[in-house]
Order: sequence, then C-alpha cells, then structure tokens
Amino acid sequence: VQLQASGGGLVQAGGSLRLSCAASGSIFSIADMGWYRQAPGKQRELVAIVTSSRNTNYTASVKGRFAVSRDRAKKTTYLRMNSLNSEDTAVYYCKMRINGFDYWGQGTQVTVSS
Repeated sequence: VQLQASGGGLVQAGGSLRLSCAASGSIFSIADMGWYRQAPGKQRELVAIVTSSRNTNYTASVKGRFAVSRDRAKKTTYLRMNSLNSEDTAVYYCKMRINGFDYWGQGTQVTVSS
C-alpha cells in the first residue's frame, strides 16, 4: 500500500490550494482519511479528518477555511485550503487507515508568502 500526495506549492497570502492524496495497492477497506502538517520547529498536528461515513473534523485554526473530502472510487482524499496565511506554511501529510493499518504519504510542502 502506498499513498501519493500532491498539490502543494507556493501561494500568496489569501490564496488557495488543493491537496490530493491517492492510495494504491492491495486495499480492502479505508476507514479514516486525514491530513496533518508540520511546521519548522513544531510538532506534527492534525489538520482535518474525514471518516468513512464522511463525518469531518478540523483543528480550530482552519475551520471555515479548509475543507476535507474523499472519493471512495478513486481511494483519494482532498484538502481544499482557502484564505491561506503564513501560519499555514508547513509540510502537509496525509494518513489513511487501510486494512486496519495506518499509512502515511510522503508529505507535500505548502508555503504561503505574505
């Protein structure tokens, strides 16, 4: 099983980005799909999560700006990020619970310039 994240980049403050994370391999079930981020000198934190029943949860700092979603057929999760600010600069990682085990993507850099 592998996760491939994409969509990061450099964006001006106030701009938007959409991250994608696709799973591949021998997959029988995917439970939660989540996005985490790690800024320089900080611990990795949960940003957003979407369950298999499409319930979502967000960390307080991104509520109303970010939207997490999933596509069951494509085994993919998306993170739409709007109104980005400098505090959103970080490496973003996806994580999925697949076949009862947690898998991480390789990380994608998001840099917000002011």
